[in-house]
Amino acid sequence: MWRRKLLSPLSAILRRTLPSASRHSLDSTLQTLLSASLSSFGSLCGEYESRAFTIRRFHFLGNLKFPAENLRSKSVERCWNCNSVAEAAPFLVCENCRSVQPVDYAADYFQIFGLEKKSQIEVENLEGKYKNWQKKLHPDLVHSKSEKEKEYAAEQSARVIDAYHTLANPLSRATYILKLEGEDADEEKTISEPELLTEIMETREAVEEAADSQALSQIQAQMQDKLEHWSRSFATAFQSRNFEEARTSIQRMTYYKRVNEEIVKKL
Repeated sequence: MWRRKLLSPLSAILRRTLPSASRHSLDSTLQTLLSASLSSFGSLCGEYESRAFTIRRFHFLGNLKFPAENLRSKSVERCWNCNSVAEAAPFLVCENCRSVQPVDYAADYFQIFGLEKKSQIEVENLEGKYKNWQKKLHPDLVHSKSEKEKEYAAEQSARVIDAYHTLANPLSRATYILKLEGEDADEEKTISEPELLTEIMETREAVEEAADSQALSQIQAQMQDKLEHWSRSFATAFQSRNFEEARTSIQRMTYYKRVNEEIVKKL
């Protein structure tokens, strides 16, 4: 379209000024000259557009917002007291000055004790790690320190205690590990299976009618076997990412644990 607009005025002017005999050759010559000129002009436009694109492209790249973690190395944790770099994670106590650090809530309970996130763990190993932390974090050990560090010690110690009790118990450990995956354990859901409900009722009646502690201990041993069975069932379901079956295992463990608690009250 723009080529036609350029050709029309020039052609009209030449046709008015030249003799009629020369008009035919003019048309041919004019078309040849203008085609060559327009070809050069098109190349020039193309070059200009290419350069303009290049300029725009670099302007765009210059304004890109890259994530901070891509532009600098990941920040390291340092002691608030002596500025030493953390030697290990999670950073609860500085190995250099022994100062208790602020609680890092991003670290889960398994990380606190250096354990793999799984349902089946060695409770004896957990207990040993728990005692080691308490030797470093107990508030009584920092009674002469600053108010800031006393506050850190109280928070860290309370969290380690909660982590220990959560992981030491198979049911609370299963519930916690499922929640770490973003799944609702739904442990309070009422089970409508007649067989299970009948079993629980009969067991509670046996607890009420137990003649002595020996009879109660026998029932308690049975409940413990049930808990261990469903704990293994949960571990299998969780490993295969079958969260629905994992929830079912937790719900059954909840029922047996409640019966066990009733037995403990009577012992």
